[in-house]
Amino acid sequence: MRDNDAKTDAGTNKTSPTRIRLDKWLFFARVIKSRTLAAKFVSSGHVRVNGEKTTQPSQNVKPDDVLTISLEHNIKIYRIIDCGMRRGPAPEAQRLYEHNSPPPLKKPDTKFAGLAARRDPGAGRPTKKERRELDRLRKN
Repeated sequence: MRDNDAKTDAGTNKTSPTRIRLDKWLFFARVIKSRTLAAKFVSSGHVRVNGEKTTQPSQNVKPDDVLTISLEHNIKIYRIIDCGMRRGPAPEAQRLYEHNSPPPLKKPDTKFAGLAARRDPGAGRPTKKERRELDRLRKN
């Protein structure tokens, strides 16, 4: 590692690299559980770096890069603050990024959400007559 490729943490002798592999950063920041899974995740095209899709786990990222990640039916946006030295505890991992994700979208109401009969909690199952009425409502 060259001198201009590392920065020194305040108060310690440890140096943090200024660039790090994308899969390694995802693992260090606890976005993905393992580095192998992170590499597969990036290879499958679920990550954008500064708005450009990447499929290379070996791509270097640096502070101020913005990652857009499609993860579990959500869009997560992270701005990298630090590259990190290791996969530490969660509070340490959270200092590696700034979370800029939009709030999750509301799930659309189903077609029959307003048609279902209202029932007090604990009132039990609907009777056969009530089930037939519900079925008639749903068919129309």
